[in-house]
Amino acid sequence: MNLQQLRYIVEVVRAGLNVSEAADALYTSQPGVSKQIRQLEEELGIEIFVRHGKRLTGVTEPGRQVLAIAERMLGEVDSLKKVGAEFSNESEGQLNIATTHTQARYALPRVIQAFVQKFPGVRLTLHQGSPRQICEWVLDGEADLAIATEAVGETEGLVSLPSYQWNRCVIATPRHPILKTTPLTLEEIVKYPIVTYDTTFAGRSEVNRAFLGRGLKPNVVLAAMDADVIKTYVAMDLGIGLIASIAYDPIVDRRIGAVDASHLFSSAVTRIGIRKNAYLRGYVYGFIELMSTHLTRRVVDAALLGGGSDAGL
Repeated sequence: MNLQQLRYIVEVVRAGLNVSEAADALYTSQPGVSKQIRQLEEELGIEIFVRHGKRLTGVTEPGRQVLAIAERMLGEVDSLKKVGAEFSNESEGQLNIATTHTQARYALPRVIQAFVQKFPGVRLTLHQGSPRQICEWVLDGEADLAIATEAVGETEGLVSLPSYQWNRCVIATPRHPILKTTPLTLEEIVKYPIVTYDTTFAGRSEVNRAFLGRGLKPNVVLAAMDADVIKTYVAMDLGIGLIASIAYDPIVDRRIGAVDASHLFSSAVTRIGIRKNAYLRGYVYGFIELMSTHLTRRVVDAALLGGGSDAGL
């Protein structure tokens, strides 16, 4: 048994059981991959994959357990490599951040600016996607950190660290009556068409719960993945908008106005997700603490050690 065989079976699963595609990703030949998988199965005395002729059509029950162990072992190997990189050159490296548009556009710029100044030798890459996508990227090793409000705390295999709390505001064209409604209530909001986040983004679940708790059904005419799209259509008077308060800037957003809605909804929490058992280089701790000063190296290590989450805000 060797690490190469473990990489082969993991890559075959990632490739949807397409051995040719897995071989291409591994820069080797299809017969070589098939041969190594057969040798591993013979050594273990089990079949990892279900076959129909020469085609792989599924994963056996013992195969699932083997794959889970293989993924953990390969993750540990990656951590060993990072240890070597950490001590050989502490000032250079690569940091991949997976996040949503709202976080990248409104929450992260100041953090990234400070990080680049503090760690000029680190190459920083932002990958934008849905909360589910960014969690998968971290689990697959394609990103080091996932930053989002949804999904991070519920994803198996991630340690979830609460970064900051936020709430919402209602936006509308400057003369819209909702901006002068006092007090602002959910009953007033549902009188108008609403433009807000997609159900998988930015604490939308908290918004749904608030309306449901009052027996109200909002008329959502458009759901978008980021606040900029929402603001564009609100400015066209398609409806009123519900967005994260950090996404509204009265200087930049001159075509719309806003009113605080934090008294109507529970606060949402943006979280940082890290793969369990991950080894973090020093500059990763630095990024986390720049984003959330309460998330010191000691706090992060304690969460990783316990495999737990939610060190208090």
